[in-house]
This record gives sequence, structure tokens and C-alpha cells, in this order.
Amino acid sequence: MKLEPLLLSNHEPKIADEFDPSESIVVYPGHCLDLLRSVPDESLGLVVTSPPYNIGKEYEKRLHLDLYVQQQAQVIAECVRALSPRGSICWQVGNYVEAGAITPLDTILYPVFSNLGLRMRNRIIWHFEHGLHCSRRFSGRYETIIWFTKSDDYVFNLDAVRVPQKYPGKKHFKGEKAGRYSCNPLGKNPGDLWVIPNVKNNHVEKTEHPCQYPVELIERLVLALTDQEDWVLDPFLGTGTTIVAAVRHGRRGMGAETVPKYVELARQRVQQEIEGTLRTRPMGRPVYDPASSGSRLIIPPWKTDTEQRRLMDRRAKYGRKAV
Repeated sequence: MKLEPLLLSNHEPKIADEFDPSESIVVYPGHCLDLLRSVPDESLGLVVTSPPYNIGKEYEKRLHLDLYVQQQAQVIAECVRALSPRGSICWQVGNYVEAGAITPLDTILYPVFSNLGLRMRNRIIWHFEHGLHCSRRFSGRYETIIWFTKSDDYVFNLDAVRVPQKYPGKKHFKGEKAGRYSCNPLGKNPGDLWVIPNVKNNHVEKTEHPCQYPVELIERLVLALTDQEDWVLDPFLGTGTTIVAAVRHGRRGMGAETVPKYVELARQRVQQEIEGTLRTRPMGRPVYDPASSGSRLIIPPWKTDTEQRRLMDRRAKYGRKAV
């Protein structure tokens, strides 16, 4: 069933708590499967979410990994049912950690999507600089977004998400195009490695939610994978970031959240977005560089000993004794 077009600019946006084809924003206070049962077949342009990682956060119960995958599979199957033939599903995940050993969640969830007939288009690496510091393994500084489509005829608006060229003045040096600029003037494809700051304590978007992804991460997906007025669903809504990104760019957004305080927080943030008062990090802003910004915090307060100097000296011939 196709949903009738709704001109968002022709009505005063309001936040509904149940799905109806006439609405444009839905924050459902309950389980995502209950919300999905009310959504017609093939009606969603994009499903994007960051599900619980099964690591014992306050909003989840830690499960045996097999049971976790089964529960995820139920939600994914319903999302696929409701996804339009030209739609996309993006699952943003990290690692399951047990006794110091990690299991990348995208590797164990991939078969779920594949068995439902979806086609993977990208495994996007989201890189960030801040997080927990590990002492028995390298600290994790990336998560992934696995992007699937329902068919080979899918929405992909590359021009909407191009980024500045590295060498905009570069020209062809031979052939028929010699002397002409070789770059697309609209910018380049952003690739599948996205460097976007994660939401930590000093981030402008930080709330009390412990695992909140930034609006600009979802904005890129919304712009690239949907058209105006398409429905965007987040089955694990959290603080409402996905709906914020959808509303900001003229899409319709809905999501489900089971924790009452996060339902209220999502409503507040979406309302602030409607009113134009929500503070977010702008898309495309360069990542903060403390060195170029003149921060004094980059100056170490300790002295570097001889062994440290040797390890840091690129000219050192490791393993050879000094003569």
C-alpha cells in the first residue's frame, strides 16, 4: 500500500504518538514491533537506526548472542515488509563485548538481511576520535553502517551529499579533455569512510542518553537515500535524532521508544527542530584540530625520556646497538 503524498509545508507540523497516513511526525511510546504493525506494506523510504548492542546499557537486557540476533531478525523482517521497493535500510552498529573479546555486530547481522533478499550497497565506516580507553586491546574508534536496498532500482541522490574536492583546480593532462578541469564542480563522492565526531560530553547535542548518534550522520543518509516527503523510520528512536534529520530536510519521520524519559526527550528535541531552536553540529564543519586552533593542551607537561625519544625518532635504527 502506497501512502498518499503530504505537503509538509502546507500544514502546521505536530508530533503524533500513533501512526496514521495523514501524519508527518510520529513518536511512538512503545515497542517498535507494535508501531510497525500499523505501517502499510512498502510504504517507507528509509529505515535507519542504531539498535541496542546487547552490552547491558540501562535501556536493554543483556541476552545470549543468539537470542539477541533472533530479536533483531524479527524487527528487521518487519522493516523489510514495510520498506518500499526503492527504499533502503541502514543499521548502525558497533561491537558486542564479552570478557574482553569483541564480536562485530554487523558480521552476525549480515546474514539476517541477506536471507531476506536485501542487497548490501556499502559497509560505511564511521570514524571518531573519542571513546573509552582500552588497556588490553586497541581502543575502538569506529563503528559501521551497513546499507542494504530492496532492489537494484533504489533512491541515491549523490549530488545532495557531495563534499569539497581535494584538488578542485586539477585538470586533465592528456587526451581529448586535456586542459579541462577534471573534477565535478559540485564536489566529490564522500566515500565509505566518514569522519564525524561522536556525541560525547562537550558535544553541542549531548543529552543524558548514553549512546546518541549525531544528527549530521543521519542527515547524510536522509539526503542521499530518500526524496522529499518520504517516510523515514527509526525502530529504536532514542533521543529522536533520526526524526530531527528527516524533518530538517522535508521528509516525514517516525520512531518507537520504550523508555519514557527518552520518549519525552525525543519529543522535546523534535519540537525544538520544528521551532528552529535545536542546537546541532552543522553538516560539513571540519573536525576540530587542537594544533591549528592553538590549544595549549597539546603541550605535554612531562619530559620525554631517552627511550621515548628513540621510539619517536623516525631515523632510529631499531634493534641495532649504538656504536
